[in-house]
Amino acid sequence: MTVLKTSMRNFFAHKGRMALSAVAVLLSVAFVCGTLVFTDTMNTTFDKLFATTASDVTVSAKGSSDTGETTSGTGKPPVMPASVLGEVRGVDGVKSADGTVFSTSVTVVDADKDSLSPTSGAPTIVGNWNANDARTMKITSGAAPRGSDQIMVDADTADKHHLGLGDEIGVITAVGTHKAKVSGIAEFTVTNPGAAIFYLDTKTAQRALVGETGVYTNINVTAASGVSDAQLKKDVAAGLDGAYKVQTAKEVADANAADVQEFMGVMKYAMLGFAGIAFLVGIFLIINTFSMLVAQRTREIGLMRAIGSSRRQVNRSVLAEALLLGLFGSVLGVGAGVGLAIGLMELMGQMGMHLSTDDLTVAWTTPVVGLVLGVVVTVLAAYLPARRAGKVSPMAALRDAGAPADAKAGWVRALIGLVLTGAGGYGLYLAAAADKASDGSLWLGAGVVLTLIGFVVIGPLLAGGVVRVLSAVLLRLFGPVGRMAERNALRNPRRTGATGAALMIGLALVACLSVVGSSMVGSATDQLDKTVGADFIIQSDMGAPITAQAVEAAKSAEGVARFTEYKLLDATLTTPDGKTSKGETINAADPSYAQDLRTETVAGDLADAYRPDSMSVFEGFAKKHGIELGSTIEVDFRDGSTAELTVRAITSDEAVIDKGAMYASIATAEKYVPADKMPLDVLLFASAKDGQEAAAYTSLKAALDDYPQYTVRDQTDYKEALQDQIGQLLNMIYGLLALAVIVAVLGVVNTLALSVVERTREIGLMRAIGLSRRQLRRMIRLESVVIALFGALLGLGLGMGWGATAQQLLALEGLTVLEIPWPTITTVFVASAFVGLIAALVPAFRAGRMNVLNAIATE
Repeated sequence: MTVLKTSMRNFFAHKGRMALSAVAVLLSVAFVCGTLVFTDTMNTTFDKLFATTASDVTVSAKGSSDTGETTSGTGKPPVMPASVLGEVRGVDGVKSADGTVFSTSVTVVDADKDSLSPTSGAPTIVGNWNANDARTMKITSGAAPRGSDQIMVDADTADKHHLGLGDEIGVITAVGTHKAKVSGIAEFTVTNPGAAIFYLDTKTAQRALVGETGVYTNINVTAASGVSDAQLKKDVAAGLDGAYKVQTAKEVADANAADVQEFMGVMKYAMLGFAGIAFLVGIFLIINTFSMLVAQRTREIGLMRAIGSSRRQVNRSVLAEALLLGLFGSVLGVGAGVGLAIGLMELMGQMGMHLSTDDLTVAWTTPVVGLVLGVVVTVLAAYLPARRAGKVSPMAALRDAGAPADAKAGWVRALIGLVLTGAGGYGLYLAAAADKASDGSLWLGAGVVLTLIGFVVIGPLLAGGVVRVLSAVLLRLFGPVGRMAERNALRNPRRTGATGAALMIGLALVACLSVVGSSMVGSATDQLDKTVGADFIIQSDMGAPITAQAVEAAKSAEGVARFTEYKLLDATLTTPDGKTSKGETINAADPSYAQDLRTETVAGDLADAYRPDSMSVFEGFAKKHGIELGSTIEVDFRDGSTAELTVRAITSDEAVIDKGAMYASIATAEKYVPADKMPLDVLLFASAKDGQEAAAYTSLKAALDDYPQYTVRDQTDYKEALQDQIGQLLNMIYGLLALAVIVAVLGVVNTLALSVVERTREIGLMRAIGLSRRQLRRMIRLESVVIALFGALLGLGLGMGWGATAQQLLALEGLTVLEIPWPTITTVFVASAFVGLIAALVPAFRAGRMNVLNAIATE
């Protein structure tokens, strides 16, 4: 009880000093709990949606996925004849059955040809209005579509794009473009996670999506009273002789939920990873806080020891303070996490994914995880300072000698740090020298972890040298004030090392990812310049195939010398060694593709692979199956017949673009795959006539004006798009890493604030002999800047080393260009100086306000 009282008194006596450490715990716990609440809420939302929208039993066409429609390479959904509906209705136990037809491989545009598809990644669905949809949607304006000139839209999409009754909408599919006017607006009775949904009448939907009437993609079956879903599924499957996929409502809902949870799982663990980084950075802050508090209470600890307190009691007193800090920060963090989750839901709403707070899900495990993590991390971080406090001898403490300085421990620490850093460096060397990416990745992971720990351990040793170099470059310019700032930063190398290490972790990750991202862009750009011979690339950014109508429109453009169509066909290969290789892809293209993509071969000429009944394979596949030029491979096309194709070329495994591709001509594919089963083009290449590049570019864009889902890019556009994609990904990661940087900044603030308190008497004496308030504040700001730059130098140097090693590993996959993003590195380094300035504002202000006489009188 005495220990608890002492801890409570000390905790509240230093509540201002504890605040920043509590904020660090709060932020980290909030990020963890916010992630858990947000992902749980999304899962709840989707589970409710899938459970509500699924009929008792669903019958799907051959080739459809477990979640419903699967659009084939033809751009059309797989269908079943309408006669199946009659068969299902005749099965015992069926109360009612309705045929539906829908597709997600559609583009919907308004009268101005602007896309109405969600920007959140949610699907665009066009289907027929049916009884199953009427269970989850309520028509709030107008009426359901009746006739080919009418279409109904969901209320969220109508609000977002300002659609009203009578507005014209175009539905672009593989069949063609169907235009209709808005006849009604329907509102979800459950939460709509962001999909854009459009309804046509049944016959119009069949013609617009499939190109023929009398077919359905699904049949929704309702069970008669007293008939279970499982029994109904069994009876329906028996009635159809197992010719179609039959699923219960639970099976459909589970399949849909599994797809969502796979995506949510990736996002969840990625965000928790960043929260873990923030926790790691927070550990340094807490260690520094308690180390300095213990140092400032040396005499008090000595008195406690002198009157009978044992080492264990002193240790417990400090750990009890940490426990209080952890509990306080964690409780607030759990509450803040719920608020963060609601904020993320609002943000997703702005992006088009609507999540209702009615579905807010806070599982009992979430606050428990937050509290346990926050408390355990805080107590573990405080253990070393607590142990150090217990070692203070009563007599040394009463003389205010401070915590025992253990020179031997310092040398041991330095030796361990050097060993760890050396081992990590050797791991990075082995990763860079690896022959296989799988082997090298293990060494890379080990090298990153060991060098990071090594730099943290060796931080105090590095602080002395690095701070002196920085001081010689920066602080000496400020005369005596700069030299005093340097001495203050060097006064306690362990503290400076820990403070700089907190900032180092976040910046090391930033530098590493920047190097990898820039190298990926540089490598791809280099490959484009070396291998791509086409002037223009036409494709959908959403991965949708290019419809035949769009291809014909593109071919009408003026100034184009040649077009190359490019398709992907699924096939099973039987190689000369008698082995069967399933799930392979044949890249079928026009013969001009050999000019559009200059792929290096190790045997033969790639142009020969486009001869009739010919193909190419890649080097690794050829070695694995003993294939040589002239070998014959049996190719069983999934939607066609079996062909005997002769290998005319073997491509190099060093290729980056289309690495591992096997080529054949479209003409060869057409011999074995029926026209109605032939996949649409996934890419279209075009080359301009000599001197007409600009005119051809403009003409192509104009020709595809009616097809906004496709983008025409020249090589410059393509490089910029690639850079933008990687840049957006990096910016998102940097945003998440900002949490760790914020916690590190709090660490600098806390270190300076406690350092000012520690040096109160010294500051009073300096003021007494003539140091002005302005000079005092400048001294503290300069000390903060040099600590921040120390952390930035370590972090950026370490991160660039990691990034360069990762690039050497990626070079095995063809990313051969190492590019250091010096503008980004320089910006981060300079920004670190500003971080130091900002962190010093409050401590410098408080130091400047000190009363000189009171400061001198402070013991």
